[in-house]
Amino acid sequence: MVKRQSRKIKLGNIYIGGDSEITVQSMLNVPASNIEESVKQAIELERAGCEIIRAAIPNMNAVKLIPALKEAVSVPIVADIHFDYRLAIESAAAGVDKIRINPGNIGSDDRVKAVVKACRERNIPIRIGVNSGSLEKEILAKYGHPTPQALCESALYHASLLEKFDFYDIVLSMKSSSVPFMVEAYEIAAEKCDYPLHLGVTEAGTQRMGIIKSAAGLGALLLRGIGDTIRVSLTDNPINEVKAAKDILKALEIRKSGVQFISCPTCGRTSIDLISIAQEAERRLENCDKNITVAVMGCAVNGPGEAKEADIGIAGGNGDGLIFKKGKIVKKVKEDKLLGELMAEIEKM
Repeated sequence: MVKRQSRKIKLGNIYIGGDSEITVQSMLNVPASNIEESVKQAIELERAGCEIIRAAIPNMNAVKLIPALKEAVSVPIVADIHFDYRLAIESAAAGVDKIRINPGNIGSDDRVKAVVKACRERNIPIRIGVNSGSLEKEILAKYGHPTPQALCESALYHASLLEKFDFYDIVLSMKSSSVPFMVEAYEIAAEKCDYPLHLGVTEAGTQRMGIIKSAAGLGALLLRGIGDTIRVSLTDNPINEVKAAKDILKALEIRKSGVQFISCPTCGRTSIDLISIAQEAERRLENCDKNITVAVMGCAVNGPGEAKEADIGIAGGNGDGLIFKKGKIVKKVKEDKLLGELMAEIEKM
């Protein structure tokens, strides 16, 4: 996979684009007025591996949240702002690391210029985020209805309002709840500009379908080298957004740190409770940071052979099982000891 060469932009203590790693984002879902709970959630997100945290700033009182978040976590904070350019200026003054705002929605050139000035003075990038429901009337009239081309044109229009004042620290997103729609929009943008792209399927749904749609959309783009930072949007606890995003990057082998977990789907040869064993093994290994592949296989007939590339694994038998490493059997143990022995062996690695 050859990664698209996008512009490299500094965001707090990290970078987006260029040769930087693809970063994982999420958003607080606690009201901005509840600073204590917002800070608590931000800390939990950072611990879960979230690398960029976005917070809604709906009014001037909410700006107070920014310094509280900055003091509590070390990851960059993004202020999510709509329409009121003064919120962007005050958020910049409060120390936020990135502004999410659409320049075309804040009024005159003077207002755009004021936001640019506040961001330039503090080296704060701006993310432009458009979706199917936010398209300008002129663009809708041109295309007749929302299309991927219209979405990209809208994003580039907003970017042009910043470029007018020689501001180029821009990140673009063109999200849709339709996977094919968003994939095509990002493909078009990847050809038309060199700005870093923030990927996401918006309004993806609850955990089950939301993860499936996100994996399909993000995977289709990331495997082609398109995308610099991602968010999995779920109607769920944002911690689960972070876990899902990290798992998607791991499944695509973009991130190789931590455990790669593989297990077979079971069949009529399986004579142990493989489903329960696999689920418990995955749960126990969730926070393991060892860069290893662990296999949980159903039978000794195929297990060590099919999973011979695994660093370590188990294969079921008739009331007992095998522990193997790189396809070679190293130990035979009873079924009730199998999981414990596996964890003990992993601990030694």
